[in-house]
Amino acid sequence: MVRMLQAPDVAEAAHRLRNKMLVALALSSVLPILVLAYVLVALAQPPGAAEGARLGSLQILVLFAVAGMLAGGYVLWDIGRAVGRIGVLLTSEGRPRGLEHRRDEVGTLLASFARMLETVEHQAAEINRFAERLDAAYKELETTNARLKETSFKDEVTGLYNRRFFSLRLEEELSRYRRFNHPVSVVLLDLDGFKSVNDDLGHTMGDHTLRDIAQILMKHSRGINVVSRYGGDEFAVLLVETSKAGARLYADRIREVVAKFPFAHGKVITASFGVASLPDDEATTAEELFRAADVALYAAKRAGKNRVAVALTPQKV
Repeated sequence: MVRMLQAPDVAEAAHRLRNKMLVALALSSVLPILVLAYVLVALAQPPGAAEGARLGSLQILVLFAVAGMLAGGYVLWDIGRAVGRIGVLLTSEGRPRGLEHRRDEVGTLLASFARMLETVEHQAAEINRFAERLDAAYKELETTNARLKETSFKDEVTGLYNRRFFSLRLEEELSRYRRFNHPVSVVLLDLDGFKSVNDDLGHTMGDHTLRDIAQILMKHSRGINVVSRYGGDEFAVLLVETSKAGARLYADRIREVVAKFPFAHGKVITASFGVASLPDDEATTAEELFRAADVALYAAKRAGKNRVAVALTPQKV
């Protein structure tokens, strides 16, 4: 409503300013040209008795012409100074002094420009604040998504990757094996007698034991390998760029560390291992490779536990 009421004042001030500029141009240019024309005509006439009177009138006209030129020049100079102050107002944060309190059309236009600039600055500040809030919200959303994604792939008890992530990475490594024929191995680990820990000491101590096993696996595994808790007291390790012989050595080293580890509950915990690899074993899918390692794991269990067994599927030719 305020802007609607101020608009006629600005339009009227602009109209008056235009008329003032026309008057200034007439005083500083048109009037001198007319006087000059009159002088030329007067000088072209033959001298006569009225020469003295004509000379006096010419002097008066020249005087008025000079006064008009000075008045028009002052008006143009005043308008130019006002326009310059308006330019300063629009291009700087400071406020020009000396014209704010004028009550003529220049003061009205200057006040209008000042209000417009303040409105623009206020809106720009609001936009900046909104952009900052939007950027903060976007960053928070990215962080939340990353945290949710990480949580969806992590086991709550051990902090290792879960079964879902292991299956995805196994599929990826099999695709990579098909393209480049690089070896890949799967090692399954199952704790021997873990049920007695839960039954005798409770699930809290059982969770501590699982976390100890997780720390052992992480400590003795390379960063490119995928260590996961597959379920219960069963763990799965994806060994990238590792042959069957290398996977067997890895499993046997872990077996020895677990058997000698001083668990907080004082019980001796051992583990049985099953190993399957490509291209050593016959498997065309991730499920088949995992099943071969699982069969080897149960073979180790049946053979007396605390040992490593490898898949006995026919080798590829």
